[in-house]
Order: sequence, then structure tokens, then C-alpha cells
Amino acid sequence: MLSGSLRHMRLVSAALFFAATGCAAPAARRESGPSAPAPAHEPLAITIVYPDTADPIQAQDSNFVFGSVGRGRGDATLSINDRPVTVHASGSWLAWVPLQQDSVGKAHFHIVARAGAGAELRETTFVAPVAQPFRPAPGAVAWIDTTSFTPTDTLAFPAGEGIRLAVRATPGARVRLRMEGKQDVVWFVPDTLPEEPTWGVRAFGTDTTAYRLPPAADRYVAWLPAQLVCDAIVEAIVGTDTARAVWPLVVDTLDRSHPAVIVLNDDTAHTGKTDSLTVGKAVPYGTYNWFFPLGTSAVANGRWAGQTRLQLSRGTVAWVNTADVVPLASGTPPPGGIVGSVRLVAGPRSLVLHVPLPAHVPFKVEEDERSLTLRLYGVASDVNWMQHGGSDPYVTRMSYAQPTSDEVTITLSLAGRVWGYRTHWSGRDLVLEIRRPPAIDPRRPLAGRTIVIDPGHPPLGAKGPSGLWEPVATLAVAQQAKALLEQGGATVLLTRTDSTPIDLFPRTQFAEQHDADVLVSIHANALPDGVNPFVNNGTSVYYFHPRSAALARALDRALVAELGVHDLGMGRGDYALVRDPWMPSALTEGLFMMIPEQEALLASPAGRLRYARGVAKGIEEFLREVAR
Repeated sequence: MLSGSLRHMRLVSAALFFAATGCAAPAARRESGPSAPAPAHEPLAITIVYPDTADPIQAQDSNFVFGSVGRGRGDATLSINDRPVTVHASGSWLAWVPLQQDSVGKAHFHIVARAGAGAELRETTFVAPVAQPFRPAPGAVAWIDTTSFTPTDTLAFPAGEGIRLAVRATPGARVRLRMEGKQDVVWFVPDTLPEEPTWGVRAFGTDTTAYRLPPAADRYVAWLPAQLVCDAIVEAIVGTDTARAVWPLVVDTLDRSHPAVIVLNDDTAHTGKTDSLTVGKAVPYGTYNWFFPLGTSAVANGRWAGQTRLQLSRGTVAWVNTADVVPLASGTPPPGGIVGSVRLVAGPRSLVLHVPLPAHVPFKVEEDERSLTLRLYGVASDVNWMQHGGSDPYVTRMSYAQPTSDEVTITLSLAGRVWGYRTHWSGRDLVLEIRRPPAIDPRRPLAGRTIVIDPGHPPLGAKGPSGLWEPVATLAVAQQAKALLEQGGATVLLTRTDSTPIDLFPRTQFAEQHDADVLVSIHANALPDGVNPFVNNGTSVYYFHPRSAALARALDRALVAELGVHDLGMGRGDYALVRDPWMPSALTEGLFMMIPEQEALLASPAGRLRYARGVAKGIEEFLREVAR
């Protein structure tokens, strides 16, 4: 799956090959493209694709292991640590096994493959590192988990604010934080809320009982008023025993009376590779919520390591990458002022709203099914006129509101669905361009449409048990989908036609430059460590903007019908390929690379055609539904 800020772990492992003697041969190098075709029936051999020896397994009790015993060796039997493992007809296998760890945190997998009534035998023991959780020293009465400090790094906030602290320590201990040279002591209290499942369980787990975990008796929380902090010491006291540790936290305070005004520039390194947008998050390093164009200015009033907090209005803040922040001269007044009258100009392909502003203030476009609302921060309204500039029927009404003293909203009510929009600065004006929906023939909904298909990856991409590389499979599916959509009268463009790596922004830029009516990105899925693939696999489709939900739903239904696998459903996902607001877009995860049966589908012409048919039918049904 293609990730944005965040997000799904990729299993891009080098296959480890073990020769017929059972001795380990040198690890195969990481492939960046397809390998040479193998014979239909290979000699019996044990190949492990995942896990590898480079990265520790991020699970403690059980995890998946997958690989192959040779192309076409479905006649073989396999066991891992004396547990039988099913071998697919292709020779691929997938196992879910308990992790047998030694004293230094290595998991051992004793693998035995047999064929020909036992005449052929291959045997090896594979060892992989396992991420080790904190464990108190033997016999320790009081202890502190130094890996659990939250937060760490360097922070800065105005005096009077506060920071939530969390740490793990001995259950039943008295826990406190003190600063060297200060009398102040911050006491912790037990965290009585249930433990939170891992992100992998939240993202992929189909059994909701895994969400209901008991409270952690060793977790403590506290509130630290913003003040100068360095050399912080945390102590856990149990009777006469005290454990101490340095908390790697530095806190500075900011002066509210001298606001720091900044301007956003996402290419401060002058690389030339820029989408001219800086994303804003509600929490540091969080999911994307705002999209500020180049040149937006705001007040910066907080820092959290590599993130800077912007005060958009009195009640709204956003976190952005500090690398995109350019300080303006000391004494620069905060951006703000009055919003004047607005004008809408109608054109053949779009309508353009010009909003005069006193500065390049932060804003957000909020989308509903038949309306767009522009929310402007740090300003007040003096909108005497809202000129339609004609009687175009698509925008039926414009209105404004002042929901708070320093936020203004301008709403455009539409006669039809929202299809797309984009924003930019033009002098002092903020320009919002609203795309007209295409005229679709319900009898031939694909006719005349421009569709961009994105074969997911490279760079990166998952590998299946036989070594099939995701970018190879997605390109083959995309080429089949292109042919099917063209048969229906569509113009179809692919973001790539070979295995040359392409970054994320050029893919969405390609779709926007070609004025695509629809963008679909094709992927094959993988799971993070610790999630059982036998009960958590199937088809899923993701969207970001509300208008794309109908496209995701149509694709999901069509793919499930064509592929016949479990329906994991549609979901809103923060992925770069579905964030461009100019057209409806969706990202498909039709099959799982790590499931041998599903990998075999992705490797076969018939299976790729079924995936492609699902994509083509989903797009066609979405367009037909719009036409109705």
C-alpha cells in the first residue's frame, strides 16, 4: 500500500536462499525489478521472503513467515518448528507461528521441506531478531521503563500552557518528576484507561475483541505546566527503594507579547521538487487536515521537535513541518484584518471565486456533497457584495458567516455534486477554482472521459512468498484496466509504463495536468507484524475527500465480486494518491501479496484480468451513478 505521512508497513525483504545441503547460502540481494522467469518445476529448496535479518520483528508472541519451496512444488510438505504449513500449488507458503525466542531476543524457525515420499529433504534453521520490550532488571523492586517516556525531544510553548507526560514504572509506585536546581515537583497518577491496541490491529484487525484491553497497572500520567525544563529526573519510589532516570526532555517558554510571524515555503532547500503546499496537522506528526499554499503567513507559537505550531485563530491551531517555516522580520504584525466583497467568475470548465484579503492568511476548504465552504482564519467580515458575475446555474447561492470573532466562512451552494477544486494566491486575492462536473452519458458513461490509472510503486512495494514484486503486478493490472476502459470510450493514461521509480507528487500532478475526470491508484496489500494474515485479509479501497466515497464504494463492490475474496470494506485513508482535490480519486488494495492464493492470482494473466475488470467496472458504475 502507498503511504502518506502514515502509514502501512511494507514487507520489502530480500529472500534468503538455503541450498540443498541445508547450509545457508549468501542472502540474495534486494531486487528493484522483476527477476528472470523460472522453470515450471524447480528443485526443492527453502526460500524465506519474510522475515529478514535486517529489521527486528515488531511482535512478541506470534508472527507470519512466508516464502517458497520452489516454483511449482505444490507436492511438497512443510513444517516450521514442528507445525505443519500448507504449501500452495505454486510452491509458495505462508505460516502463522509462535515466536520461539532465545535469551538475546532472536526468534528461531526450524524449517523442514519434504517431497517425493520423503526422498527429497531440505532442512534449515532461520534466525531473525525480535524487537525487545523493556524488562526490569532481575530482582528490581523499583524500576522505570526508559523507552516509554512521552514526550521527549525539545518543546517550546507560551507560559501558562501545559504538557501531558506519560511513563511506565513499577505498579503501585509513587512517581514524580523533579528538575535539578528547582523546588517544583510534578507528581504522577495511575492511568486508569484501558491499554490502546497497536496501530496495526486498529487498521487491519477484524475482531473487535482485540480492542478491549485491560488498563496497564504500570502506566502513569502527569500534567507539566510550561516552564523552563532541562535536566529533568523521574523517580519511582517503592518503600525504601527508588529508581531514577533522566527524562530526555527540554522545554522552553515563548513570549506571547512578541508574536513570531512566519511564512510557509515547502522548498526552503531549493530542490525544485515542490507541490507548493504545506500540510497542517491537528497534532504533531498527525494526519493531514489543512493544505496551505506557498506564501501563507501565520503566527508561530509552539515547537515540538521538528514540528511548529501555528495559531490560525484564537480557537484553532495547526502543526506544520519546521523545515517549511521561514521566520519574518522581528516586529512583523500578525496577519489578519478584514475580508472584503467577493466575485465569482464563470468559465467553460470551471468557476473562479476571487476573495480579497489583507494578507495571505491561513484557510481551509470544507467539502459537503453539494457545497464548498471556504474558512478563513484570523479575519473579520465586511462582505457587502457577493457578485455571481452572471447567472451560471452551477453555483446556486453564495453566503458568508462570522462563526467566531476571527473566522469567516464563505459558502457556495451547488446545483450538482462537488467534482473538484483547487486554490492559489493571486496578488492579495485568494483564488478558489471550482471544477464543473463532466457531462456523462448514462448509456456510455466512459465515453469521452479522461481516466488516469496509477500502478502503485516503485519506489518500495511488497513482495509475495514466491518473490513477485508489487510494482510488477500493479503495472500488469493497470495495463489490462487501461485496455478495458478504452473499449468503453475512455481516454486512459498511466502514471508509469515501466519500473522506473516515481515520487508521489509527480503522479497526482500528472493526473491534474491532464485534467483527469477520475484517478485510481492500484496496489496489493501487506500486513504489519503481529497481525494474523489468515483472518485479516481481503479487498479494501481508500478515499480522502468526501466526493470520492462513492467511487471507493463502487470499486470495492466490483473488486469483491470479481476477485471473490473477503470484503474488508472502504475507508478514508490519508494517502497522497487520493488527496488531490481536482478530481474524485481512490486507492485499491484488491489482494494481499503475502497470501499464496492471492499472490498466485496477481501472478497469472487470468487473475490480473479479474483485478482489472473490477477496477474498470467500478469506475464505470461510479460514472453511471453520477449520470443518473
